[in-house]
Amino acid sequence: MDIQNKRIPEGEFEALRKEVLTQWPTGKEVDLKEAVEYHKSMPVNRIFSSKLVEAKRTGNTLVQPRAGVPVIEEHIKLMQYLEKEGEADLLPTTIDSYTRQNRYEEAENGVAESIRLGRAMLNGFPAVNHGVAGCRRVVESVDTPLQVRHGTPDARLLAEITLAGGFTSYEGGGISYNLPYCKNVPMERTIKDWQYADRLTGLYEEMGVSVNREPYGPLTGTLVPPCISHAVAIIEALLAAEQGVKNITVGYGQCGNLVQDIAAIRTLQELTDEYLSKNGYNDVVVTTVLHQWMGGFPADEAKAFGVISAGSLTAALAKATKVIVKSPHEAVGIPTMEANAQGLRCTKQVVNMMCDQSFNDHHLENEKNIIRRETRSIVDKCFELGGGDIALGVCRGVEAGALDVPFAPCRFNKGLMLPCRDNEGAVRILNPGNLPFSQELKDFHAEKINERAKSEKRDASFQMVIDDVYAIGKGRLVGRPR
Repeated sequence: MDIQNKRIPEGEFEALRKEVLTQWPTGKEVDLKEAVEYHKSMPVNRIFSSKLVEAKRTGNTLVQPRAGVPVIEEHIKLMQYLEKEGEADLLPTTIDSYTRQNRYEEAENGVAESIRLGRAMLNGFPAVNHGVAGCRRVVESVDTPLQVRHGTPDARLLAEITLAGGFTSYEGGGISYNLPYCKNVPMERTIKDWQYADRLTGLYEEMGVSVNREPYGPLTGTLVPPCISHAVAIIEALLAAEQGVKNITVGYGQCGNLVQDIAAIRTLQELTDEYLSKNGYNDVVVTTVLHQWMGGFPADEAKAFGVISAGSLTAALAKATKVIVKSPHEAVGIPTMEANAQGLRCTKQVVNMMCDQSFNDHHLENEKNIIRRETRSIVDKCFELGGGDIALGVCRGVEAGALDVPFAPCRFNKGLMLPCRDNEGAVRILNPGNLPFSQELKDFHAEKINERAKSEKRDASFQMVIDDVYAIGKGRLVGRPR
């Protein structure tokens, strides 16, 4: 497949749009010009990008949950509850798994069964099935900006429906919604499909409507070193900017070591700005999001609140623009709206307490320097492999293992790189695989892991990785032998 980081030509895009909008009957509801006018009529308090820009200016950290149910009336009730009782600054609409796989008929059946049984039979909101009119009912029911959150390799029709429906932020990307989510979808395919979503966003921008785009930061959510998620975020930001996107939120999943996590958020902002500027995208506003702990959660609600509070503290001290909040029901399944609101209020309390405080020391600066060097080595290698074209380069980089996501289900991911924690709980790299690190960086990671091995009186091995994966569920960050 021919892949390059070039803006999709107008004629080609229009031909693709005709095809995409026929994938489900609700595609007929999309009228781009009318949708643009609808967006322009919206009050500023419902516009995601505006709220992010203001938060960045003032240094505030906004709080946002994950949530979505299949029936419109129930979804509206959920959004209103999280807005009022949860005190959410930003709202989501999490899309169901059938829609994520473009299985709209099964999603339709799920809605019907949910209505018949009086309980949710889908794990999210099937926006394509509800169409433009249904999405607008949701948007108009709250005063808070709404974002589409999902996990979709081919999100073209979903983007058309939800943006026309009034959503002002759209999550995902061709790397972050492939490697952690898919088994058999080639990178070239998802990059192309997400170029479409980004070009659509760019069209809205050119017509005077700012839509926020957010690459998915946590990836697999398990022991992902900052340099890996940073490289993905930066590359997806570059791909989006080429298609005309002007407001981008780059994300990172909390790893648990306070110094490393703060360093990660701060360098993510800095490095994304650096690569955008270096490649000629000088008018893109970049903000950051920290995702609270994405790994295993303790089943005990009190302990779960401890994990949520730690993520809240990290986001506030790192000065992330927003934080994606977990609930105390994380270990047992989809949370009730009450539990979701509790997670939000817990986070807001901590963020408000920490908002006037700062964190800086020499350990932080050292960690920032390590992350910078690692991230640049990966991104620069992808540029090199693509002969200067980052779309081609990231496909070749994944194939070569120069960009390697740990524990990813995708068969096109090399899967050679293996992470584990050092003696202070920072995520390091046990086996670098084919990551393009200097010998100095490789030695740094080996030294850090050997310090832990010596402390625990055992060899550095895969057992450490296993122990670290399960540690939080057992009340610790580092998986020490008992």
